[in-house]
Amino acid sequence: MIRFNCDYSEGAHERILRKLAETNLEQTPGYGEDIYCQEAGDIIRKLCKKEDAAVHFLVGGTQANQTVIAAALRPHQGVVAAVSGHINVHETGAIEATGHKILALPSEDGKVRAEQVEELYTAHAKDESFEHTVQPKLVYISNPTELGTIYTRGELEALQAVCRKHKLYLFVDGARLGYGLAAEGNDVDLPVLSSSCDVFYIGGTKVGALFGEAVVITNKELMTDFRYHIKQRGGMLAKGRLLGLQFIELLRDGLYFELGAHGDRLAGRIRAACEKKGYPLLVYNTTNQVFPIMPDSVLKQWKGKYSYTHQGRVDEGHTAIRLCTSWITREEHVDALVRDILNS
Repeated sequence: MIRFNCDYSEGAHERILRKLAETNLEQTPGYGEDIYCQEAGDIIRKLCKKEDAAVHFLVGGTQANQTVIAAALRPHQGVVAAVSGHINVHETGAIEATGHKILALPSEDGKVRAEQVEELYTAHAKDESFEHTVQPKLVYISNPTELGTIYTRGELEALQAVCRKHKLYLFVDGARLGYGLAAEGNDVDLPVLSSSCDVFYIGGTKVGALFGEAVVITNKELMTDFRYHIKQRGGMLAKGRLLGLQFIELLRDGLYFELGAHGDRLAGRIRAACEKKGYPLLVYNTTNQVFPIMPDSVLKQWKGKYSYTHQGRVDEGHTAIRLCTSWITREEHVDALVRDILNS
């Protein structure tokens, strides 16, 4: 079975494993207060060109999303997200479990637009019974989105402008950020993210790390007592140095961006094969997720050979699927898939 169902099927980059082994018997303070987390934080602040940013390392994406949102919101406030947003469809009600409603907006490409946020906020403010409804306070977006699309710098700045106008927080889920930053046509980098949003995270789990996400907070309002929230929400690792070590290796010399580019390049080969064969795409993107609409007869032939994610039925004979490459996807596996697509 060749797995194209996600980008975390494999373990971790060999450099990370080697560094973890080399430092295995060192004694350090726990809970992220070690020299490695400090060094990783310094590297991230330098890359972001934001020396006063707060950097925290959490064990996973759900913990990062849950912790940031719970820390930012009061009990009567909710989070705005695309209907396809990860927190709305794939986190088992983790956000709702913190007592906060997700205010879902329609989206065909996974993005939230500035005008949608403006409309939602204005409708709430003008509602005579606004005190009886959930108050929007934080806008959640993913970059890349769950459909593999990426935000342009202009789109981020437009969202930022609306959020600042109405005193909303802007939070960017960066679980697959490495693939977004390396994507063809991308004009966003870490300094742009740092200046455009209040908080974001650099995803490690899906881009070469064994586990872990680096939350970067740029808004001082959200920095207060954040470690209390990490602990309470289960995101704090006792052996925190394991997180710091991984991000040092990923970010000290550009490895993170190289790994993202690898996944994007191989996904591009799969996408091109689908287009050449005439299989339409549910949505077009340039990151590591490909969403072809495939004949059911072909998918039947793939049973037991490839794994993928079922995206939804399109008609009686076709199904939309997701094929996902990773930071370490093997060239020969893509060769095999491309051949089978073109020969189907």
